[in-house]
Amino acid sequence: MEIITKNDRNSNERIVCSLKEIEKRKIVEHNDLITSIAKMDKVPLKIFELAVSCIDTENLPKENTIYLSKSELFSFFKVDDNNKHHRFKEAIKVMQKEAFFEIREEAGKGFKFKSIVPIPYVEWTDYHDEVKIEFHREIMPYLIKLKKNFTQYALSDVMELNSKYSIILYKWLSMNYNQYEHYSAKGGRRVNQVESYRNPSITVKELREITDTIHEYKRMQDFTRWTLEKPLEEINAHTSFNVTYEKVKKGRSIDSIVFHIEKKRRADDNSYKLEDKVYQEDKARKAETEKDLVFQAMQSPYTRLLIENMFLNVYETTDSQIMAGLQKNVYPLYDELKELRGLNAVKDHLSYVRAKQEDYSKKNICKYLKKAIEQYLPTVKRQDIDHE
Repeated sequence: MEIITKNDRNSNERIVCSLKEIEKRKIVEHNDLITSIAKMDKVPLKIFELAVSCIDTENLPKENTIYLSKSELFSFFKVDDNNKHHRFKEAIKVMQKEAFFEIREEAGKGFKFKSIVPIPYVEWTDYHDEVKIEFHREIMPYLIKLKKNFTQYALSDVMELNSKYSIILYKWLSMNYNQYEHYSAKGGRRVNQVESYRNPSITVKELREITDTIHEYKRMQDFTRWTLEKPLEEINAHTSFNVTYEKVKKGRSIDSIVFHIEKKRRADDNSYKLEDKVYQEDKARKAETEKDLVFQAMQSPYTRLLIENMFLNVYETTDSQIMAGLQKNVYPLYDELKELRGLNAVKDHLSYVRAKQEDYSKKNICKYLKKAIEQYLPTVKRQDIDHE
């Protein structure tokens, strides 16, 4: 991709960056920008990310301006149809009229809120290949002279993502994983704090905010599909991350999401392909095991008891993680109680736990029920010994 780093249009000094070199290009943004609300679709967002990657932090752009090549811009977006110029013009129009960032910063005892159109000026002609892009002065502090609280990630990763939610989630995951790598190498954090960066948690409310879906995908099933499952499929397929997630419940609702991030080895690492094959095989084995556990849980009389006592609803029985967790961690303990006292003892136990509503503040149904039965079983066993 051709980028002119001088504002003098007649200057012969140019840095030529071809698409083959994109894998070497990095994007650097302040964390406040990464956690902001991007009020824009994927095309304006990707144009912004591409433009940011052209900023040379050692040789800052004069008047906040960089230059791109139209032909390489189309290549970046993999557009080759006859209508590409019209589509580009429409994308620029939308980006300038409707695309902006809502940024929240800590300020004193509260927060300061900013709304910034990141690229207010774009100039091009129909007879020249060059596109002039000028950043808004207010967005520049989030892109240059960053000393702390910033994140760096690969342009090549963003290039392959075809969803706004994929890009936003990838940047947020990169922000956390960068901190994991930093503190793993430099120290300064406890072990559990360091691990929390590799296994970051975000509330559903916060995730809806940064993906701008507060008023969209009201059904949790739709929200999960479009802001978690689909984006993670893209991220796992096209970026340097392998990411899984789990839902954490509070009461009867899903309160937050915990991600588990693993960094892929470089493609030029000889062990990469072997490791990826092992990873995929292990993933397939785990999926098959989970499938078996879910099937067993659906056949178990304990599932019906949990529904009757309102620990589960019909929707939750379709959640494979919940059902597999119950079958693996909870139902074997119910089997122990059943062996000692019969199925009615399990019914009585669940009725008692349900009646203790003031203590019913579970975040994870499996963890909550497991803790309850683990506390009760020793009492039953002691009573049986005393009776004998």
